[in-house]
Amino acid sequence: MHFINALIEYNFLQKALLTSVMVGIICGVIGCFIVLRGMALMGDAISHAVLPGVAVSYMLGINFFFGAVITGVLTAIGIGYVSQNSRIKNDSAIGIIFTAFFALGIILITFAKSSSDLYHILFGNVLAVRSSDMWITLVIGLVILTAVYVFYKELLVSSFDPVMSAAYGLPNQLIHYFLMTLLTMVTVASLQTVGIILVVAMLITPASTAYLLTDRLWVMIYLSASFGAASAIVGLFFSFTYNLASGASIVLASAFFFAVAFAFSPKQGVVWRSLRARKQRSAQ
Repeated sequence: MHFINALIEYNFLQKALLTSVMVGIICGVIGCFIVLRGMALMGDAISHAVLPGVAVSYMLGINFFFGAVITGVLTAIGIGYVSQNSRIKNDSAIGIIFTAFFALGIILITFAKSSSDLYHILFGNVLAVRSSDMWITLVIGLVILTAVYVFYKELLVSSFDPVMSAAYGLPNQLIHYFLMTLLTMVTVASLQTVGIILVVAMLITPASTAYLLTDRLWVMIYLSASFGAASAIVGLFFSFTYNLASGASIVLASAFFFAVAFAFSPKQGVVWRSLRARKQRSAQ
């Protein structure tokens, strides 16, 4: 009740809740395609590699959205270029490029002499979200949801069967970079809530939870968005009530939902599989 009363009374908490829920939804939606394509490491790379863009934007006094999107897309292009033009495999290229970008970002933040802002960028602080950040997050969220709705079929085919996608004449490479751009935008939207370090958890965990519960992509997207939103609400509740780090609280709430699905999913849950195996042994 204290949380609900505070939510009604305090404007900052209302902004935090709205921002967190939107981030949970868009992370859940984009995370489905990241999980299905086996690109969890790429999601981690993009989320970390936007840091130099954020730092440069901060130093120039402009909105960090522009710098983050540019460095995120450059990272995706750089990883593809290195893996396609050398003997270096994709996972190694990801490790090289994203750590270099992340290290550059830390150095640039150091030059800006703003360690407190670095902490918030890395780990998030949704309770201190400003009105401008909230509106940016909402606009980014609407753009991402609209893009997924409009290009759903292309994303569906290219995610499940790239060969068939190419046979249909779909530009797989262009779709890949389009998805990386959306991923970069999700990362930008998540800076205030969970931060750069933990955004990959919100991309992967709700989508993985939904993946355990269904075999249909559209159902997976709805479930993943719901788990992301629920994680944001539960995490914000514990963050406000017990004065905990907001990003960490949201991620732990998401991990809890995954643990429940991992144990009790009707088809994939380890508890039900163990019970079915025990029944089969007893029947023999």
